[in-house]
Amino acid sequence: MPLSVQLGVLCAVLTALGSIVGFFLKHKGALNAPLVDWRRPLYSTIELFKSPVYTLGCVVATTSWGFHVAALALAPISLVQSVIAGGLVLITVVADRVFGHSVSRREWIGVALTAAGLAFLAATLEGTADEAHSNYLPWVFATVLIASSVASIALVVRGTSNGPALAVAAGLLWAGSDITIKALTGHSSATVSGALFAVIIVVWSLVALLISAKSLQLGPVVPVIALTSATANVITIAAGPIVFQEPLPEEPAALLVRLAAFALVITAAAMTPPPGSVVKATA
Repeated sequence: MPLSVQLGVLCAVLTALGSIVGFFLKHKGALNAPLVDWRRPLYSTIELFKSPVYTLGCVVATTSWGFHVAALALAPISLVQSVIAGGLVLITVVADRVFGHSVSRREWIGVALTAAGLAFLAATLEGTADEAHSNYLPWVFATVLIASSVASIALVVRGTSNGPALAVAAGLLWAGSDITIKALTGHSSATVSGALFAVIIVVWSLVALLISAKSLQLGPVVPVIALTSATANVITIAAGPIVFQEPLPEEPAALLVRLAAFALVITAAAMTPPPGSVVKATA
């Protein structure tokens, strides 16, 4: 494995740790702010940032995002996201031991299955870790970006008072941003498309941040964080072979492991949140 890819993996590890801590800090701060109102996005954003804890969470998350950008520039997107996905197992530990949240057995199992399923993908990445794999077909990239964005909008419209639904919506937008970051790393110089990609990255990330804040306000916190992270990871890992032409496993057994890994993630998603744990609220 080239040194550049190894550095990318290290950045991915730092991304995973920073992302989880940032999520819990943002959750703690968001609870002290008025419920996010879609009709007043600027007001809601200002109110959120009035909380020092929420602001600190955003600083931690932004630092984590910087490591994420570096990781995507240095290593294949599937490898980066698989490493980050492995960090999902820390969600329940951090929630229980650091932030004092009560974590149910169902949540422990759901997060563990998610982390295991995504981590299994790393076992099928042979042949992808020799370069960054930044090449893509524009129409495929556009299709994935538009589809994930439309799905996110639909979830926001239909699940405006459902924390887990909004968590998935935020994850879809962050996945679109991550895929765009990876595509941007393939541009050797400033171009019109590069400028457009930069705008997409910023807008998608900011909108996802607001949606995520409301999902954290509605809770429950552990499933919400797990669903946001899992959604972003599943889409971006799938983008590896679909968008960026990373090779799929040639051996049937390895391909079967990859499919089984996605099945594990879907099973885990079906387990979260536990029945009756969704908090209803109005905007």
